[in-house]
Amino acid sequence: MPGTPPAAPGPYRRRPADERAARVRFRRAVALMLMTLVLPGSAQLVAGNRDVGRIAMRVWFGLVLGAVLTLAAVLIWPVFAFWLVSSTTVLALVRFGLIALALGWAALFVDAWRIGQPLTLSFAHRRAVVGVNGVLCLSVAGALLFGSHLTGVYRDSLVTVFGDGEAVAAADGRYNVALFGGDAGAGRFGLRPDSITVASIDAESGRTVLISLPRNLARFPFREGSVMAREFPDGFDCEGCYLNGVSTWATDRPELFRGSETPGIDATLMAVEGITDLDINYWAMVDLRGFRQLVDAVGGVTLTVRDRIPVGLPHESYFRYIEPGRQQLDGLETLWFARARYGSDDYSRMARQKCVMNAMLHQVSPQVALRNFERIARAGSQMVSTSIPTSEVGRFLDLALKAKSQRVSTVSLVPPRINTGDPDVAEIHAMIDQALDRASGEAAPPEKKPRKRRASTSTTGGSIGSLAEGYAANEAEDLGAAC
Repeated sequence: MPGTPPAAPGPYRRRPADERAARVRFRRAVALMLMTLVLPGSAQLVAGNRDVGRIAMRVWFGLVLGAVLTLAAVLIWPVFAFWLVSSTTVLALVRFGLIALALGWAALFVDAWRIGQPLTLSFAHRRAVVGVNGVLCLSVAGALLFGSHLTGVYRDSLVTVFGDGEAVAAADGRYNVALFGGDAGAGRFGLRPDSITVASIDAESGRTVLISLPRNLARFPFREGSVMAREFPDGFDCEGCYLNGVSTWATDRPELFRGSETPGIDATLMAVEGITDLDINYWAMVDLRGFRQLVDAVGGVTLTVRDRIPVGLPHESYFRYIEPGRQQLDGLETLWFARARYGSDDYSRMARQKCVMNAMLHQVSPQVALRNFERIARAGSQMVSTSIPTSEVGRFLDLALKAKSQRVSTVSLVPPRINTGDPDVAEIHAMIDQALDRASGEAAPPEKKPRKRRASTSTTGGSIGSLAEGYAANEAEDLGAAC
């Protein structure tokens, strides 16, 4: 009707201006949180406590600058990266730094939510802001805390596995590492080692030669001047005494090794040095049960199975065979591929063990290691005990990556060239010297041209070759081709 005043808006009706203001406040609140995600401290610098904002941004830019400089240093000097990932001090700082960063960033998200004045928002907008803030806060802080956890797991595995002794210089340009495999487990050295191998690694190129010593080697000398050499001046010639029994013999007589925590390892190293005439820099004891976990942690290993390989023994409930062919094996299958003797012999098994080592070296990439980082770290701490000091981990990581791009050579002190019951030590030394010289590209022409080995077409126990003619993987210039 004419002259009637307009009706007042209803109690639940919002004016367009109020709706626009509500949307502006909502967008502002979300923008402050997104600013905190992209540039921590920027929300406080714009609309909050500027002192807090300046401190947060300085810390953030400092971290970004440090990351850029670290990346540049790694690209220019790759060895620096290996030092970073092997320094327990650096890892501890990174671990606690990630925790502090997670807490500080989460606090900035909460403060950005406060600056956005959530009580002035509509109920729907208030819930949305709380949800966005919660997702951002938990995502960022959770990722940083998980990174801190992984760093802690990795650092703990370094401390558990590696020694705290002094670094030893390379001997004649090579690091010689004695690898012992058995069921002893980390810290338990009294049991007989199942396999004994020396990895001789070129200190510059990483080119590796695997020297395998059979566990049934007898009548061998010990390192001159050692405790064992005094006890056995004519060699280890007691009744039933073989190389894999040295550890038990020494462990039963700790009085001969006063001050040593590992008399069995020490005595076995004296034997290995006496047999090979090499100076052993470090040793590593690999628990084969832990090895199974490591293979599972990296997703298995691909091996060429030449013949049916038994898994377990016939009386065991899980007994079965790995069928011939190119196979992706899990931890249990890989363990039995390396250990099986049923229907085979020790020397065929030694050949298969080298094939497993070669496959692990070349198939476990840095990408696989990163994807399975925590499982590998935990398996490694249960699998290995070693005298390699933590300070040398970076060096050996560098050498391992170099070795991945090169072939691995092998030499084994086994029949038919070596009589394990009465070995010719001079022949052993000549075999090893020749293998190392060839690996270094310094092999002199031999006095007598060696008989060229006919390519073997036979397969015994899953390994190319036979006991009579020798197994290809036990003496090869290129282990990969022999497997």
